[in-house]
Amino acid sequence: MIPYYTIKSTGAKIPGIGYGTFGSDHASAAEIAEGVKTALRVGYRHIDCASVYGNEKEVGRAIAESGIPRSELWITSKLWNDKHGDDDVIPSFRQSLSDLGLEYLDLYLVHWPFPNYHPPKCDVTSRSPDAKPYIHEDFMRVWRRLESLVDEGLVRHIGTSNVTIPKLKLIYEDARIKPAVNEMELHPSFQQKLFVEYVKSLGIVPIGYCPLGSPNRPERDKTPDDVVDMEMPVIKEIAAKRNVHPAEICLKWAVANGHIPIPFSLKERNIISNLRAVSEDPLTDAEYQAISAEDRGCRLVKGQVFLWEGAKSWEDLWDLNGSITK
Repeated sequence: MIPYYTIKSTGAKIPGIGYGTFGSDHASAAEIAEGVKTALRVGYRHIDCASVYGNEKEVGRAIAESGIPRSELWITSKLWNDKHGDDDVIPSFRQSLSDLGLEYLDLYLVHWPFPNYHPPKCDVTSRSPDAKPYIHEDFMRVWRRLESLVDEGLVRHIGTSNVTIPKLKLIYEDARIKPAVNEMELHPSFQQKLFVEYVKSLGIVPIGYCPLGSPNRPERDKTPDDVVDMEMPVIKEIAAKRNVHPAEICLKWAVANGHIPIPFSLKERNIISNLRAVSEDPLTDAEYQAISAEDRGCRLVKGQVFLWEGAKSWEDLWDLNGSITK
């Protein structure tokens, strides 16, 4: 009953919900691994990983212990910002592949489109002296190495994450192997309608992180003006009428919106509830339109720690004026 999406370039089917493995500062690697075991046991087949999450070895063991045939799984990982150097991309990929105990990945993403790095668990004021704005030529050197991984059969698809429309336009034009997926922040209070429409127009599958509003995101990403999605009146009203938790409505909206959510939870009842939310009782057109009308433009993961010298604010990361900010 889980929806699947088709990758344009290969015809591969990607499950329409993933299990996220970013535990922020609230969950240990062992706890995340137990969550993966539960998710796989109850029916998830899409696991979203990243080297920077610091738990790929544990997640890999959980995948191996599941006994599920590799062909039934979709496993994603991501290249972290401090590994964009010419001699770092391939070794970092191979480390993730080794840690996960796999012979290939289904998807490999460039986690952020620049090499700006911050120390783990830093606060919002942290800045790297080596941070820089997006430089397209530098990004494409990274992308060429990802293309070589596809050529070698080590990864089936490659994609972008945390880019913007201006950045994706350049990447798509210059890529020999086009991005199969774009991972981006998406939830009812931050719908990025024009961006989602553009991504789909290119035949790229959108994946949405923070689908529930990420209440457990790092403190550095929280600001007083943030909207709590599960407390939005329209979400609560629809949830009350259906007698379900507001989280289910957020996930049903994602499916109706045509993108793949990757929620995270360690509680079995929530893991099961999230799965059921995307496979049963879809929103009516009226419910979907009511939620879509309540877009607040509330970006939760602002990325302040990636700012470079001379940048005015976190908004410079997101090219809000329609052109790449230097």
